[in-house]
Amino acid sequence: MLFNSYPFILLFLPIVLAGYFWLGRRSNLTPVIWLALASLAFYAIGNWQFLPLLLISIAFNFGIGHLLIVAELKPPQRKAALAFGVIGDLVVLGIFKYAGFVTENINALAGTHHAVHILLPVGISFYTFTQIAFLVDAYRGQVAAYALPHYALFVTYFPHLIAGPILHHKDMIPQFEREKAKHPDPHLILCGTIIFAIGLFKKTCIADGIQPLVALAFEARSPSFDQAWLGALAYTFQLYFDFSGYSDMAIGISLMFGIFLPVNFNSPYKATSIVEFWRRWHMTLSQFLRDYLYIPLGGNRRGRVLRYVNLSVTMLLGGLWHGAAWTFVAWGALHGVYLCVNHAFSALVPAMPPMFSRPARLLGCVLTFLAVVIAWVFFRADSVAWALRVLHAMADPSIIVFGREEIAALVLVLIYAALVWLAPNTQAIMGYDHAGRRVGENLRAGRMRPLFLYGASLVLAFGILGIQSHSEFIYFRF
Repeated sequence: MLFNSYPFILLFLPIVLAGYFWLGRRSNLTPVIWLALASLAFYAIGNWQFLPLLLISIAFNFGIGHLLIVAELKPPQRKAALAFGVIGDLVVLGIFKYAGFVTENINALAGTHHAVHILLPVGISFYTFTQIAFLVDAYRGQVAAYALPHYALFVTYFPHLIAGPILHHKDMIPQFEREKAKHPDPHLILCGTIIFAIGLFKKTCIADGIQPLVALAFEARSPSFDQAWLGALAYTFQLYFDFSGYSDMAIGISLMFGIFLPVNFNSPYKATSIVEFWRRWHMTLSQFLRDYLYIPLGGNRRGRVLRYVNLSVTMLLGGLWHGAAWTFVAWGALHGVYLCVNHAFSALVPAMPPMFSRPARLLGCVLTFLAVVIAWVFFRADSVAWALRVLHAMADPSIIVFGREEIAALVLVLIYAALVWLAPNTQAIMGYDHAGRRVGENLRAGRMRPLFLYGASLVLAFGILGIQSHSEFIYFRF
């Protein structure tokens, strides 16, 4: 089921909200069970054949976590339990996500023709990483003993289950345990509805609106210089508003239940360096890779050379996490190179004098954006060869078409660029503070409140009217 669908907006969400708050007047645990069951139903509607896998994953990781938290195991036994849990998760992820990719490469090397066709369970990357982090923290002694219903809801919570963010138990489970969250808060419901409306509009009207232009670069066999750039930029902005829209919708839905999700997207194209870009793009994945991969590999504690090696390995695996294809490996490797260059530049070049800081930041923003656009070509292309074909066209200004279609595309791309760099993001508009559990303080009173509400209603109406019959979020495939 998609957030941007009429059954979800008009049927599923109202029923789940009503049941959650009705049960919340009677007990503290029953609404948690209700929300967990609703989340499982949400998953099963589109992926019923993989529901047993999700349930087995929850039972397996909860059991291993319980051993690490409660049982008085000796250090070697604790290490063995952690290794068993993490390896078990990775093996399942590897079979479903990478078996076909490995088989294809073996066939290419050995000249064989073995075929492996395994359907990819939606959301498996997200709920696997979420639970690996739980097991590692349990091993480190950083996890309290949680009840099974709260843990099950933590894993299956439907606003995040399909496409993130990657949740952390310390942040989410205490919110599920609070009794106050089980009672409706009109202010949070209003703010959640507004944020959801903004996200829906971004998805159905903005991201889906520019999607046809992507074909200029990625479906043409020989794109011209202008077509390649326009198609690459169109995809760059489509992915931006698609992911931004989903992140807003997830936060808005969760707020209606009185639960704050972490911010996962914070105007990444305004970043002035590639390091800052990764602090703004898919923020929870960046934090996971840092805390559970980069730092355990040694981080920057073992010298500059090993730091660059650790960065490269982390980004390679981060690219492979996004998809089982060499294009994603190339995308991750490219970002690894970017990060190494960024850190080397920061170490070798002294700080800019204050009078040059603003031009330097502007130049940094432009260079970072161009680097990201080039990397997105690999992310979107069907093969590395196709990506190189697009990049070759982008580097060859000798062939330019620039007809009526290209002029219209340029105008649309410029409008999207203005929205990205000049408009405030949703957090700024709504004053969303995940850490402080505050949102929409400017809506509580004031003369602008009616105008703001009218505008939000209009955005919601356009977002609903823009819903198409089948328009998945791009990150669903990962």
